[in-house]
Amino acid sequence: MNIRTGVVNGVATIEIARPEKKNALTAAMYTAMAEAITNAGTDASVRALLITGQPGVFTSGNDLEDFMQRPPAGPDSPVFRFMQALVACDKPVVAAVTGAAVGIGTTLLFHCDLVYVSDEARLAMPFVGLGLVPEYASSLLMPALVGHVKAAEKLLLGDPFTGEQAVEFGIANAVLPAGEVLPHARRMAERFNALPPGAVRDSKRLMRAPQREQIQAVMAEENRLFGERLRSPEAREAFQAFFEKRKPDFTKF
Repeated sequence: MNIRTGVVNGVATIEIARPEKKNALTAAMYTAMAEAITNAGTDASVRALLITGQPGVFTSGNDLEDFMQRPPAGPDSPVFRFMQALVACDKPVVAAVTGAAVGIGTTLLFHCDLVYVSDEARLAMPFVGLGLVPEYASSLLMPALVGHVKAAEKLLLGDPFTGEQAVEFGIANAVLPAGEVLPHARRMAERFNALPPGAVRDSKRLMRAPQREQIQAVMAEENRLFGERLRSPEAREAFQAFFEKRKPDFTKF
């Protein structure tokens, strides 16, 4: 299984386990993660969720070949179901990030409650370089965290950034040595076992409420434009160049 799930000591773990493809995400993997999040939300024994990858890689983002064969075509598409499941989750979500976190590997962190990254982590949102637009409300949340000019470097230019910068930007809580990230994240997730679950859920809901409607509206517009951009000549050139292992040529557009 490319997505491994399980519940141990009150923590539902979702492990992205496709290291041979740098944990690139397929439609089937999005479906599995959406179902795991939904199931954890209704399981009374679960007090927190933990999302993690493999040593040295969180996720390289979408599997582009699978993505082009099964492009998102509406709100029931696997990737959008995953997005909505994580946004709607009323239990605390903890992320443990080592190595690469590309595209949705970075943007999903905006919707987690505690995020721990390794000192070797490299995060990036290279949507524009693929002829696409930001997703998962990152066009709203990144500027809100760091301001327009810093967000432009990451969203328009696609500049990668480190775990230390993720903490500076307010995306992550702390940077740790790679081997300590997952154990620390699990310990933090297990702390919710000692807290009243109703109070935790209500508090998370209050913290998220001011932006909830805006996030949904921005996600809907991003998804609409993302779908349009997938069919654009710019995106076709970018994807073809990726598969041909060459630099794209945007001078003709």
